[in-house]
Amino acid sequence: MLVPKNLGNPYFDTANNGAQEAATELGITVLYQGSATADATEQITLLNSLIAQQPCGLAVSANDADALVPTGQAAMEAGIPVVTWDSAIAADGRDIHINQAILQDIGTIQIQMASELAGPDGGQIAILSATSTAPNQNAWIEVMEEELTKPEYANLELVETVYGDDDDTKSYSEAQSLFTKYPELKVIIAPTTVGIAASARAVTDANLIGKVFVTGLGTPNQMREYVKNGASPQFALWNPADLGYLAVYAMHAMATGEMTGEAGQTFDAGKLGEKTIEDDPDLGLNVLLGPPFVYNEENIDDFNW
Repeated sequence: MLVPKNLGNPYFDTANNGAQEAATELGITVLYQGSATADATEQITLLNSLIAQQPCGLAVSANDADALVPTGQAAMEAGIPVVTWDSAIAADGRDIHINQAILQDIGTIQIQMASELAGPDGGQIAILSATSTAPNQNAWIEVMEEELTKPEYANLELVETVYGDDDDTKSYSEAQSLFTKYPELKVIIAPTTVGIAASARAVTDANLIGKVFVTGLGTPNQMREYVKNGASPQFALWNPADLGYLAVYAMHAMATGEMTGEAGQTFDAGKLGEKTIEDDPDLGLNVLLGPPFVYNEENIDDFNW
């Protein structure tokens, strides 16, 4: 079972494409099931119903790291391996986490891109995130705030962090509110695929291209027009298809006994090669996918997902 934060999100749809590729290679069936909204309570209800079906494994992108711990523990107690991907359940509630990139790198690259877009004079920046409880976004924001204390970013002022709840309409509205509240705003950082596209569309619709720039984490197909029109000249991400692919290989390795989820163990991850479980003091047991990649006008047409 592959469980995203919510359905109807192009990022998670792309991850599912990779998951299905892995399933075909492994000769297994992976069902893709999620709640309509990125809500922890809805996700817990869904997971409880899936646990009752006794699947061979669960691969979950968590809406709340702590709230999902009892549910993850219930699954493990029932003999179901729990792998998280994209957004982790706290370590006590899962076996291993598939880490899309090093947390520090994801936060750092977003501040670097924002600084480049703001220009040598710097200026006001804002963050438009997903939900206020999203574990991955909150961790990246913490890194971004730490980065902003460095001397090289002294000319950047973080004026506010707002939340669009990974809902297109709300994210668009939050971006519009930022334009009104901060007329000197230079950059919006949106560490969420829903938020970055909504923010770039809001900049375009408000005729603010060249005055307000958008960066953060997005996918090539959804951001292509905004890269080319200048609303979002550059953004970053890993390949979510590879993330879903790796999550399925890890879940399969746990379910078949190829590995038990201990630090130092390795497993075959198909086209991604051999992967190793690492033990991080903050993240716990995890498997690293790789570094983030910056997309811009020079390379955006090289990708179609």
